[in-house]
Order: sequence, then C-alpha cells, then structure tokens
Amino acid sequence: MRRVRRAWAGVTVIELLVVLALLAILAALAAPALGQLVFNQRQSTTARDLWLALALTRSEAIRQGRRMVLCHSADASRCAPAGDWSQGWILFADPNHNAQRDPSEEVLQVWAAVAPGMRVRGNTPVVRYVSYMPQGHTELVSGAFQAGTITVCRAGSSPSPAQQIVISRSGRPRLQQSSVGTCL
Repeated sequence: MRRVRRAWAGVTVIELLVVLALLAILAALAAPALGQLVFNQRQSTTARDLWLALALTRSEAIRQGRRMVLCHSADASRCAPAGDWSQGWILFADPNHNAQRDPSEEVLQVWAAVAPGMRVRGNTPVVRYVSYMPQGHTELVSGAFQAGTITVCRAGSSPSPAQQIVISRSGRPRLQQSSVGTCL
C-alpha cells in the first residue's frame, strides 16, 4: 500500500487580502443605507412618542375632568417661551387655563429632547402647546378651537421625508407619512 501525501489546505496572504478588500467595499456600500434606516427608526419612534403623549394628555383631561396641557419644554419644568418641540415636552394639569405651568401645577410626565439632527415643529395653532379640555377636544387659551400639525423631520434636509401628527378639530391626533420642502 502506498501512502498519499496531502498538501496543506489553506489560503494565501493574497487571497486573504482580496476577501478583506471585498468585505470593506461591501461595508462601505451598506453604511449609508444603515444610517438612513437608523434615522427612519428614530423619526418613527419620536413621532409615535409625541402621538402617545397627545393621546395621554387627552385621556387625562377626560379622566380627571380638567384642562391638561402638553407643551415643549427645555428644562422639564416650564413651557419654553421659544424654540420648538425638539427640546422635549411636558404634560401638566392647568386649572387656571393659561397654558403655562405655574409652580403650584403638577407635572404628570416629562419627555426628553429628541435625537440630534431631528426637528419637531408645530404649525401656528400648535407651535407652543396643545391644550385638552375635559370633553376631549382641544382649545386655545382664547377659547377658540385648536387644530394643527406637528412635523417630525431631518434638520436641514430638503426635501425631507417626514412624519406628521395631525390634531383634528375634535382633538384626536393621528399619524401620517408626508414630505416637507425644508426642515429648518
């Protein structure tokens, strides 16, 4: 019987370098798509969080039988006089109907600022706050009904895919996909 010698099975350095180069090219091609996927998920999460905050505000107004306000807040204790919803928001009971949190008014919940690179802005009726009455509808401090749209989009991007929370005349919020010309 004759024995057959087997050659070593393995890869050469050149073969290894070719495989590593191919993996690097594939990773470079996939990175932008992965970044977009992460941003889209953050955008959806932010829009859903704000939608849930509005639904909670409405629910608490009905349950407690008093005016509840959701406003944007930079310090988690007062409604911000400037800026937009990107800085975070708070929910509080507003028995004096001024849509400003006074020291005696209880904060029910606080939401943190959104991820960098994202903007959350409301149109004129909902630029600073959304106020729910005990019957479940929205109302401005002036007594006029409050309906509007809050848009979640990529800062500085134009045009930008966006998610919007539309607050109807009856106060019900709904989510919708959209596109905005600019997101400043």
